[in-house]
Amino acid sequence: MANKTLFQTAAGRYIPAADTINEARSLAYAFTNEHALARYAATGCLNTTFYASDGEQLVKLLSLANKVNPEFTAKTAVFCRERGFMKDTPAVLCAFLAARAPELLDKVFDRVIDNAKMLRNFVQIIRSGVVGRRSLGSRPKRLVRRWLDARTDEALFRASVGRSPSLADIVKMVHPKPATPQRAALYGYLIGREHDPAALPALVKEYEAFKKRRSDVVPDVPFQMLTSLEIQNVVWNDIARRAPWQMTRMNLNTFARHGVFDRPEQVDMIADRLRKRGAIAKARVFPYQLLAAYLAADDNIPWRVRDALEDAMEIAIENVPRVVGKVYVFPDISGSMHFPVSGHRRGSTSKIRCLDVAALIAAAILRRNRDAVVMPFESDVVSVRLNPRDSVMTNAQKLASLPCGGTNCSAPLRLLNKRKAHGDLLIYVSDNESWVDGPHYGCWGGGRTATMNEWAMFKQRNPAARMVCIDIQPYGNTQAKERPDILNIGGFSDHVFEILAAFAKGTLDADHWVGCINACRV
Repeated sequence: MANKTLFQTAAGRYIPAADTINEARSLAYAFTNEHALARYAATGCLNTTFYASDGEQLVKLLSLANKVNPEFTAKTAVFCRERGFMKDTPAVLCAFLAARAPELLDKVFDRVIDNAKMLRNFVQIIRSGVVGRRSLGSRPKRLVRRWLDARTDEALFRASVGRSPSLADIVKMVHPKPATPQRAALYGYLIGREHDPAALPALVKEYEAFKKRRSDVVPDVPFQMLTSLEIQNVVWNDIARRAPWQMTRMNLNTFARHGVFDRPEQVDMIADRLRKRGAIAKARVFPYQLLAAYLAADDNIPWRVRDALEDAMEIAIENVPRVVGKVYVFPDISGSMHFPVSGHRRGSTSKIRCLDVAALIAAAILRRNRDAVVMPFESDVVSVRLNPRDSVMTNAQKLASLPCGGTNCSAPLRLLNKRKAHGDLLIYVSDNESWVDGPHYGCWGGGRTATMNEWAMFKQRNPAARMVCIDIQPYGNTQAKERPDILNIGGFSDHVFEILAAFAKGTLDADHWVGCINACRV
């Protein structure tokens, strides 16, 4: 047989050569520095993944930030916080800007550091020294003081939940100047210094009276402030009634243990809250978090609440596009996809795996495109029959229960080519760490990934086809090189579906995802 490296087909001549080795030691295409930074920021939770430690991810994130224009770093922080709903990586990028481009930090601080959790993350990261400084410095201190001044007394008191550092620690660091006697009393109360109890905000007084058993009125404070106290089940009804959406989702089993669901009106209240469209949007929930709540709900959770979680899922995936034409979805079910999606962290590792997220995205696309074909793959394509009329939860669980093996990203395309299939949009959901179809297994093409070779053959039959590779892990390479007909995107939020929809309609520029980030204003 003639040497296919020397005597390539016309299609083969236009396939770019691979330019890197992936985490599984096989051929891949490296992203540009801008694209790689965005990928790490949108998928990295700075915990240990299947192929990389938390420390390795942090070093890579900071290295990439050093290589790109600081303005792009600022835009990435905004994009991944406002649209990707990430927490740790946007805070790291803000800390990086504090050391390298403080004038840009001033522009994006309020948009990225938008709650107390993000503020604590930002301060903790700077004080760790990983970005080159261990003190806040004058500009970051001013920004933190601005953040404090912009909150009401009640909001600051509710934000005082959390440690390492606590809000009291932050107040001690930045020395804010209280504008009112009430704010002065609140700061003194928080940091344990002398203050005028009579000048404390009304909410603080209510909390102290309840804590000391001088009042039976349950204060409107975060439930963490109450659970450390000895409280009766009747108080849990008040806690549940006032709980925000995310706290409700995360504590359904706790509510059940404390009798919240013993009364039908309480069940209706919780169910109505979970399916409330505005509350879902405000909570900035990842669809996979709804799947986590659904899977974690024990037998004591009423069926109406379970149904409400499914209703919430349908709302959370409304950004999934309906595509004109034939759609194929390839969820990766290989061994590496069984690792926790947010990485392994001692004491608080998520039970939701990369596999669960891939299955959920595939099921969501099938729900909105009922003629779509779902082809899960590992070393080969795995046969599965899904009913598009079933709920997203049901189909996601069915996909996630399939057996696993190695990673062969080209397998679905190879099968479609064998069948001489036609299609308009192909969607991968994977960590893209393909190795079964690597060069050591003799794939033809001489330095090109098998996925790109198979895509070239598919394009000969389907010249208008497009391919999307949704990555859910923070690695800096792909099996399909970015070009006008190929989109590489990373993340867990429903904004991934918005970009997918725009790409399917042909309304994105050639730089696709990086172009979306560059469009952000800072």
